[in-house]
Amino acid sequence: MITFDEVGALLDDIADELPEGIYRELNGGIMLLPDTIYDPESDDRDPLYILGEYHEDPYGLGRYIAIYYGSFIKVYGHEDREMQKEMLQELLYHELLHHLESLAGEQGLELQDAVEFAEYKEHLKKFDNQREKP
Repeated sequence: MITFDEVGALLDDIADELPEGIYRELNGGIMLLPDTIYDPESDDRDPLYILGEYHEDPYGLGRYIAIYYGSFIKVYGHEDREMQKEMLQELLYHELLHHLESLAGEQGLELQDAVEFAEYKEHLKKFDNQREKP
């Protein structure tokens, strides 16, 4: 299993490959946290783990990205190292896009995330429908 420190090193490598301007006003940086977090609105039958979040906290840390190691391992711990690196890259890019959209006053990715969550809810209805059939 990939360790916390290895994930941190991979994130550093991925972040170092990007242009410095992307990090403008990301004054809280990118934090790797050990937590395992699942969306409280998700269902235990098919839980949605929160792998990362973009935060805007004008009263504390400012703008920052949190990546959750425990959640990442729950979802991708069984994958090989190359796939894990690809998934970390995708995750970091996703959260950085939230940051860039926030700076631009856009919400396209937030809307896309909401659509995907609605699709997840529809997916759960299939569980309920299968249970109701005789």
